[in-house]
Amino acid sequence: MAIKKIAILGAGNGGCAAAADLTLRGYEVRLFSRSEKTLAPLLQRGGIEFVEGGKEGFAAPSLLTTNIAEAVEGVDLIVTVIPAVAHEYLAQSLAPYLKDGQRILLNPGHTGGSLHFAHLLRGSQPRAKITLCETVTLTYICRMPLPARVEVYRRTTHLRCAAFPGKYTAELVKEISAIFPDVVPAENVLETGFSNINAIMHPAGMLGNAGWIEKTGGDFYYYREGITPSVGAWIEAVDKERLNIVEQLGLKPLSFVDIFHQAGLTSDAARASGSAYRAIHESEPNRTIKSPGTLDHRYIKEDVGYGLVPMAEIGRMVGVETPVIDALITLASVISRMDYRKQGLTLEAMGLAGVSAEELRTVVKEGF
Repeated sequence: MAIKKIAILGAGNGGCAAAADLTLRGYEVRLFSRSEKTLAPLLQRGGIEFVEGGKEGFAAPSLLTTNIAEAVEGVDLIVTVIPAVAHEYLAQSLAPYLKDGQRILLNPGHTGGSLHFAHLLRGSQPRAKITLCETVTLTYICRMPLPARVEVYRRTTHLRCAAFPGKYTAELVKEISAIFPDVVPAENVLETGFSNINAIMHPAGMLGNAGWIEKTGGDFYYYREGITPSVGAWIEAVDKERLNIVEQLGLKPLSFVDIFHQAGLTSDAARASGSAYRAIHESEPNRTIKSPGTLDHRYIKEDVGYGLVPMAEIGRMVGVETPVIDALITLASVISRMDYRKQGLTLEAMGLAGVSAEELRTVVKEGF
């Protein structure tokens, strides 16, 4: 069945980019945010200014709303473009209004996002027969420099996508790729989750620049200036541990630099060097992005609690030690005054409590 009506849940950078782009391409789009403050400038403007490749357009989605029931009623596809920390709220809010046959795309799924979302939905009553999938990262590299104006620097290329359960991936990715042509199928949601480039690079970058962020309020270019050779060495150490887990999961090992390059985020020369520092330093789409102004930011909350924590948890399940990842989790917990090992995405939260390493492949293919 062709997808015609789409609900975008989340009105941040990525959500507004998706809502504007898809509206301009002729889809019926409804944009939801739980924040009236977030929607206010869009309502005042009557839509979203969309800028890409020097061209400007104006998109007026069919609905801008804080009412989730209104947003998803009768749509074919629901796209969540939200931080992973909001998955629990959204799954619980969505559950009463889902209808049989609807598809949900977590854009992105982060690490373990589909497992977490599905685990939350299966505890709801009544249970709609929906299909669920996730991408590795956002479909758009973008920022909103002004209210109601989104600027797209680049579309993510070779964007891997998998369904949960994995047996539905081929069918679902075919439908999703009609809307987002850069989407390609992945083996399963472990492959997409363990390709989470934000979790690989952001915690090291934030912790390595903690003093600079606090001193300047983020007044520097995060990727171009904040990712130094030393921070790059931390990122490479995280990546090495991640790759050890990936190999134990029976998946094709693909380095951070290769994933970054496939996404269209760095140069061929940087990829050939194998250097995480060089790959990030030479990232043209990220060149002008400033640092977060505070350590109380999703680059720590999300990318540690819902990125590194599930990686470490699954690592322990399959017998892989993760000392550098563990160290970053500990340091982030101290800075945030939050125990991410308890409040992050644990095996229990992903519905994997009591699941053995041998059973994990069956779960991701067949479902709970």
